[in-house]
Amino acid sequence: MASPTYIIYNSAMATTAAPVAQPTGTAIRTMMQLRPATGVLIRPIAWGCSFDGSAAATPGKVELIEVDVAATMSTAYAAADVQPYGYSTAPANTAGSTGAPLNLSTTTSGFATAAVTEGTTTASRMVDIQLVSPTNQFMQQFPLGREFDVTPQKYLRVRVTFATTVNMICWVIFEA
Repeated sequence: MASPTYIIYNSAMATTAAPVAQPTGTAIRTMMQLRPATGVLIRPIAWGCSFDGSAAATPGKVELIEVDVAATMSTAYAAADVQPYGYSTAPANTAGSTGAPLNLSTTTSGFATAAVTEGTTTASRMVDIQLVSPTNQFMQQFPLGREFDVTPQKYLRVRVTFATTVNMICWVIFEA
């Protein structure tokens, strides 16, 4: 059987209400940050984003990046937010800052609902960068056998830089 796969959005898991698109702000902002637990290797296999802009405007920079220093996110993920994707019997993420496959706290795995303290990175690895219009969307699926591994104890982030605030939904599908 293949390794379990999970999907995670930059919002709480949808229940009786739809997921909430989050504001990008007008400066660089980490919209989603994921940190694998000690001894857990995660391999993103797809990621994407969409925006709710209603008029054409200057595109924003949207990055998928691995960094060595945490951002302090405004909202920590809950265990239920890390949803099994490939098969429904995948082990559930465990709760808290020592959770697995992702650690869950505002300084490990979380998402932006307001301002974020970016942290000063000293080492980063750019995985993907796109210019995306605020009225558009983007999706990338990595070819099988060409996915990248998140370096243990590093942080995978979806970051954006827009001149004008627009609301965003982003997601990552990963194998653990």
